[in-house]
Amino acid sequence: MLAWEGVCEFAAVAEHGSFTRAAQALGLSVSQVSRQLTRLEARLGTQLLYRTTRHVTLTDTGQLYLQHCRQLLDSLGEAERAVSQHLSTPQGSLKVTAPLAYGESHIAPLLLQFGQRYPALDIKLQLSNELLDLVHDGYDLAIRIGQLPDSSLIARRLAGRHLHICAAPAYLAAHGTPHTLAALEQHNCLLGSHEHWFIGEHGKRRPLRVHGRLRCNSGHALTQAALAGHGIVQLPDYYVAAHLASGALQPLLTAWQPPEEGIWALYPHKRQLSPKIRMLVDFLADKLGQPAATGV
Repeated sequence: MLAWEGVCEFAAVAEHGSFTRAAQALGLSVSQVSRQLTRLEARLGTQLLYRTTRHVTLTDTGQLYLQHCRQLLDSLGEAERAVSQHLSTPQGSLKVTAPLAYGESHIAPLLLQFGQRYPALDIKLQLSNELLDLVHDGYDLAIRIGQLPDSSLIARRLAGRHLHICAAPAYLAAHGTPHTLAALEQHNCLLGSHEHWFIGEHGKRRPLRVHGRLRCNSGHALTQAALAGHGIVQLPDYYVAAHLASGALQPLLTAWQPPEEGIWALYPHKRQLSPKIRMLVDFLADKLGQPAATGV
């Protein structure tokens, strides 16, 4: 690597303005530094430094060369830090936010596993359906579901979810089975936080306003209400998949099922991703089953 010889010595002399202080910073002798600088100038065929008994200053060519050398040394330092971080064990604090229901049922148990694997890690999980500001509020990672707005955040798809309209056989036996969207007007629809469900139409999702006598912001409570025959519900597959498979709930209006939504990991853009975030995202992608990467 002949091209690198003298570069560190030159940058150190330029930074400290002295061969002696540069040699001390590099842990070399003054003669070694001077020898490397002489060889570097000979190789380049130009003078980089003005030397006097008291001062060392840069020539115009030296100023130009220093600018490029600093970029190279910064990149080299970043490469060394990347390797060091890659090999290091996750430690310190890790602040994560996730939607309330999905975070409680899926993310929290996985974070417990991750914390057991890396006991030097201090994990804080904030469950909230509000879109918290990651940078302002100091979060390392956010789990989001659905369409992502444009932002400076980095996103990685972890998994997907489908929404299902369904009801218990007992409810359908008592009130009939709706075969059209308009027929939902005659049924008790169990509502979550919004007054609408989502349906699929021409490959796109659109809201459908529905009505009912029960509203609850808990997917688990709505699942139990549907199983007890209180009405028709629309819920993600992680609430109802097992009940649909067992027949405890019957799928309805499947022709209008909305397209799959993405489940994403978002983190602030940084030149070098810390190992704790990188390894957590890889862990979640592996456990949730869909480790495809993308960006926002």
